[in-house]
Amino acid sequence: MTNTNSNTTGTTFNLGGDLPVSRIGYGTMRLADGPDAPGGASAPIWAPPADRAAAIALLREAVELGVNLVDTADAYALGAGEELVAEALHPYGDAVAVSTKVGVLRPSPTEWVPLGHPSYLRQQAELSLRRLRTDRIDLLHLHRLDPAYPIADQMGALAQLQQEGKVRHIGLSEVTVEQLEEARRTAPIAAAQNLYDLAARDHEDVVDHTAEHGIAFLPFFPVAMGGHAGLGSPVGAVAADLGITPAQAALAWLLRRSPNLVPIPGTGSAAHLAENIGALGVALSAEQFRRLTEMV
Repeated sequence: MTNTNSNTTGTTFNLGGDLPVSRIGYGTMRLADGPDAPGGASAPIWAPPADRAAAIALLREAVELGVNLVDTADAYALGAGEELVAEALHPYGDAVAVSTKVGVLRPSPTEWVPLGHPSYLRQQAELSLRRLRTDRIDLLHLHRLDPAYPIADQMGALAQLQQEGKVRHIGLSEVTVEQLEEARRTAPIAAAQNLYDLAARDHEDVVDHTAEHGIAFLPFFPVAMGGHAGLGSPVGAVAADLGITPAQAALAWLLRRSPNLVPIPGTGSAAHLAENIGALGVALSAEQFRRLTEMV
């Protein structure tokens, strides 16, 4: 259940107990395809960005503005997303932690097919290491659990990579509390990455469970849009009261919702990037937080 008395505990979260990250990260999923490709949930994320120079500049701008957690995946543009991150930000040093994901096949622009064969997961991690030009991945997520293989086998593959020093921390994406707890019996889990925002709260129990256990929760698609975010909506009204944008109000709600939430909004716009990062400086009152919480 959402805690309406929740307060943020700062602008950073110590991921895995030893990796401080800013509580607004950057998701690179949208850095793909061309201007004529479909957007939203139907975006193919199939080809490298048409304007590569602009994408590289945006990644560098994100880090200059204080983002130090950049999230990508081997499935984004068939590995081209990871190559883009490396081209823009390598060598990473202490300036940025890179999160990537393995465990999804892309046989066509419209298909995202989980594949959890342990050997495949290890191979994909090896390819991610090469594309990212690094010896160790800061945070490696299992992109989706594959029901065809035991969770212990899938997590065992990631645990082996961790034991070999190739992965610093392990995460899961789109998981339930029960799946998370089963995975933790095989490997330490530092992060969960689920769909969660003001309008999509199916994972409230996962938010609370991860907070209780010191696990980062990375909401993807954190800036919910649509009618509820219009000027006459609760989000629009709170934003107007504070002199901020509806997107910033939505992100500020997440930051106050629980101190382990680390939203990873993605954008191809420098203006929206700065807007998203600016949410770190927004302080919602208890009343404003309540109004947003009760809007759906």
